[in-house]
Amino acid sequence: MGILAWIILGLIAGVIAKVLLPGRDPGGIIITTLIGIAGAFVGGWLSARLLDKPIGHDFFDLATWGAAIGGSLVLLILYRIFFGDSRARR
Repeated sequence: MGILAWIILGLIAGVIAKVLLPGRDPGGIIITTLIGIAGAFVGGWLSARLLDKPIGHDFFDLATWGAAIGGSLVLLILYRIFFGDSRARR
């Protein structure tokens, strides 16, 4: 898959991660989308490095989507932990 396919995959994975993890995000939709793109890359890299499961070259591969959505969820959770709105915790 090329870089454009990973960006598109990341956009979709970010939306799916947002649906799976609803709530207010400190950065809004643009930051959430960027987190989705970064999560797709991180998920693919972690899958190849730690799980010894390289990502396929097919856009519709289930393992590729799982890694992208998983990476997006992890980054979204970390983003909320570190940059969450302190007013919401009171």
